[in-house]
Amino acid sequence: MATAKTRLPAIFFGHGNPMNALGNNEFGQAWAAIGASLPRPRAVLCISAHWYIPQLAVTAMTKPRTIHDFGGFPRELFAVEYPAPGDPALAREVQELLAPLDVELDDRWGLDHGTWSVLCHVFPQADVPVIQLSIDETRAPHFHYEIGQRLRPLRDAGVLIAGSGDIVHNLHAYAWGRHPVESYDWASRFESRVRDLVEAREHAPLIDYPSLGKDALLSVPTPEHYLPLLYVLGAAHADDAISFPVEGMDGGSVSMLAVQFGD
Repeated sequence: MATAKTRLPAIFFGHGNPMNALGNNEFGQAWAAIGASLPRPRAVLCISAHWYIPQLAVTAMTKPRTIHDFGGFPRELFAVEYPAPGDPALAREVQELLAPLDVELDDRWGLDHGTWSVLCHVFPQADVPVIQLSIDETRAPHFHYEIGQRLRPLRDAGVLIAGSGDIVHNLHAYAWGRHPVESYDWASRFESRVRDLVEAREHAPLIDYPSLGKDALLSVPTPEHYLPLLYVLGAAHADDAISFPVEGMDGGSVSMLAVQFGD
């Protein structure tokens, strides 16, 4: 068990297609390996691309529901349940850490597929408490990075901070039904640029990602899948080891890259 003196990592997961929740593909196997390598957290705080709303909120129920927030997938995916408990006390801690910002204690949302499609591999027994923090869509990128900085102390309190999105997420260019397919040049270049900047600990251009040019505009046509990376960057310590425990590009235009700070 993790103790208050155990620093948990901060990890950004490229979650990709919700079908990754099913079966035993390379991404699920890599997520399972991450879970096996971690000390057991007190809880997980997840920032998912799929709770992108015009306010700050944190789930505060004891039994969050499994949300099937997608369409057009097989019935077996809609049958997946991830019955991890919530952690109302941790939700209140998050509220206090972010004060004086107004953070709603939410009892309606639950765990969306950005969270459970990954965690069902990382913690398959669903026995680690999980809460989600919303992404306030009205705020500029630096705000999200600063929230990550303010959440950083939770890592020393046994909490795994997880961002779930995709560094490259362009569904208009996605090669539906044609697998495997080579990644687009612009997608590969942008993913490589982000990786280099992460390794160099140069966070400013990652926050101001539109400044990275046309590749960034193609790779991040809308911000919600990229922004969870900024929370994880903000939660990083300067002396954290940096690793990329999952790699790959799905459908040519969705990055599965995971970025881990700390062991």
